Amino acid sequence: MRNSASADSTLLLTGRKPHEEQDPDNVVPTLWSDVEADTRAAAKEAARDLLESGISLTKTDVIISAFGPTLRVFADAYPVVDDEDEEVPPRKALETAREAVTQILVDEYLEGMDVDTLDDVTEWYVLCWLVHESETFSYDDGRQLGLGIGVDIDEIKRSTKTWRKSRGDISLRGHEGRVQNINEKPEDRSNRLPIDPDDLSFPRSLDAVHAAMHVYDKKGETVTLEWLRERNYDTDSQFKATLKALLQVLPKNHEDWELARDLAVGRTSDVLDLDFGPNIFADDREDTSQQSLEEF
Repeated sequence: MRNSASADSTLLLTGRKPHEEQDPDNVVPTLWSDVEADTRAAAKEAARDLLESGISLTKTDVIISAFGPTLRVFADAYPVVDDEDEEVPPRKALETAREAVTQILVDEYLEGMDVDTLDDVTEWYVLCWLVHESETFSYDDGRQLGLGIGVDIDEIKRSTKTWRKSRGDISLRGHEGRVQNINEKPEDRSNRLPIDPDDLSFPRSLDAVHAAMHVYDKKGETVTLEWLRERNYDTDSQFKATLKALLQVLPKNHEDWELARDLAVGRTSDVLDLDFGPNIFADDREDTSQQSLEEF
């Protein structure tokens, strides 16, 4: 189930008629601005309760778990209208719940990170990996996650090559699917790939990190050290934050995670000087130790 990023449980939402029938002519609508905070609070409380329960669930499950309590708040306030007296559909409450729980997941799993400081495309990419824990997941889930932070994923698809569509799913692209080959002459490089590793600046911090991964992979540490210094990434907080975030959300068997690790702890670490907690590389050290024992 994890590879498909599907929820491991099914939640049945039951709607019940109110005890007292309301007279439609006398019902006073509730403003969405008055109920929005309550829907967020209900979603966050449901998510925290589930995270603290110790139950083994995917992050997608945690988001879905907030839908019931959120809709309950919305139903109690129904009918709900916006400032222009237009009816607000229940879908709006679910979108709010998704945004609220995503922030809870960021606080819970991304050590010392404030993803709001990243550019929108980079933030969306990081959140997709955080929430779905897989490079492939439902297109609609990815689209809703994007809308929550102001990203229309269809508009960025061609220009950024951050994702591709496969049937009804999204497949996130790593650095290999986005960066031109630095070992080729500029005139021979594929213009279908949006990132030129020879550029001195990049429009998104994700582009910069993916370019750095490519340079490290193709040219090695010494060239990468100079590449980082030339572009002032030794002092670029956005670059460092993106690299650190990817280390925390990418699977440890993903090529990009291994390159991110090498950038963070190899000779390039003297340039980047990233601050990590003790647990980020814990599993990796355990795997290495186990492999050494087996070889011995």
